[in-house]
Amino acid sequence: MAKKVTTLFIRDTSINLLVMNGRHLEKWASLPLERGLVKQGFIVDEAQVAAKVKQIFKETGAQASKVITALSGHDSLYRIITLPDLPEAILPEAVKREAKRTIPTPLEEVYFSYQRLPSQEGQGRIFLATFPRNLADALVKTLHQAGVRPYIMDLAPLALCRIPNEPRAIIVNARLEHMEVMVIADRLPQVIRRVSLPGEAESLEEKMSLITEEFNRTVAFYNSTHIEKPLDSTVPVFVCGDLAEVPEAWPEVVGRAGYSVSLLPAPGEFPEGFNPNEFMVNIGLAFKELLSEKGEANFSSVNFNALPQAYVPPRFSIARVIVPVGVVLGIGLVIFGVIFVQHNRAYTEELRSELAQVQGNVAQKQGDIAALRAAIGPTEATANELSARIVTMERGRATFDEDLTQIVGLAAQKVDLGSVNHGGSSVTIQGIASSENAIFAYARDLRSIGRFSRVWISSITDSTSGFSFTLSLTK
Repeated sequence: MAKKVTTLFIRDTSINLLVMNGRHLEKWASLPLERGLVKQGFIVDEAQVAAKVKQIFKETGAQASKVITALSGHDSLYRIITLPDLPEAILPEAVKREAKRTIPTPLEEVYFSYQRLPSQEGQGRIFLATFPRNLADALVKTLHQAGVRPYIMDLAPLALCRIPNEPRAIIVNARLEHMEVMVIADRLPQVIRRVSLPGEAESLEEKMSLITEEFNRTVAFYNSTHIEKPLDSTVPVFVCGDLAEVPEAWPEVVGRAGYSVSLLPAPGEFPEGFNPNEFMVNIGLAFKELLSEKGEANFSSVNFNALPQAYVPPRFSIARVIVPVGVVLGIGLVIFGVIFVQHNRAYTEELRSELAQVQGNVAQKQGDIAALRAAIGPTEATANELSARIVTMERGRATFDEDLTQIVGLAAQKVDLGSVNHGGSSVTIQGIASSENAIFAYARDLRSIGRFSRVWISSITDSTSGFSFTLSLTK
């Protein structure tokens, strides 16, 4: 029997609802929102938005008792972190400490969710995502006001990454107010970059230069950190959002890189007249439940529930029924026992003897508890030692990432980087520029940031395609 899934996504400009029965689309609806009710994913007016949510469920007849929803992804951060291969019992604390160390936002202001990834023996790779508490709290409170009970939550960029059946791909989701570039490699979202677009421009065509710049910057950053397997022209580029409606602008996005560009293909069975592009996030949410648990084909392997624990619906437990009944029966038995003891002193003495035996057992159990508490000490010491190892392992990588970020960022609009070879204390950069002055300016910028004690130009070669150069940097 096919599984029915209801998804709801609240954007700044609309509320989208979609119901899938297996891979067959059963219901869908979109309700526009007045400007200002939702800003950059934050629900400003919970009461009005809740009324709109009630309306869309009433009009479609969709069930509101079990819904998958998503946050916009605004101000969210994503990391793939490496830890020692830790036991499941201490993994949450280790991830929390690593998040506190690597995430620039205080943990008191964000929720975080994670998923353990396949990794080599002795290592533990974790996909970590953080998102603002105020955005998540406002969304859940609004849904509760509308009588909607979410049981799974996701982040919109991760939902989009779940759609292409490709092990490597680039997704560009561009709308009038923001854009996202997502790089998928080895079935994992490796880079997710979201930027706001200036509001004064009234059409997407007026923002194409910024979209192209962010696309090139994201690809250059990924390639500089994955020199052994960069994003070449065989990697497909998929577009969605408002950009999907202007195919004549797609070649401008990728420029001369030679990537093939097409619409983000939506998996599923859809009737004629349905526009999947408007419901891409909802489709990605539905496939959180519709893809097989072991992973299907080349779809993204990242699939966790980002709903904060405080909002996760409690599971039904038979103990909740049995325990109160047991308490009532116990009270009745105690009353009966008191009356019986009053009429039979001999039986009372027997009960006292049994009580002494029970007290002896309690004392023994207390001794066992004390021994267990004593054993906790070494476990905590082991956890502290593992945390220290984590800090040591990541310190070098953090410096490496910061160097590459500066090198790639300063190269924008000056030179085109070919390769960056980071050897720890020294860095070799090769690239091509339109003029020698551009090379000199790039070298001056690298000196000015103060990360490198020495920056010099090893070679400049004039060629038909420009000036090839090699820079040598010393830490």
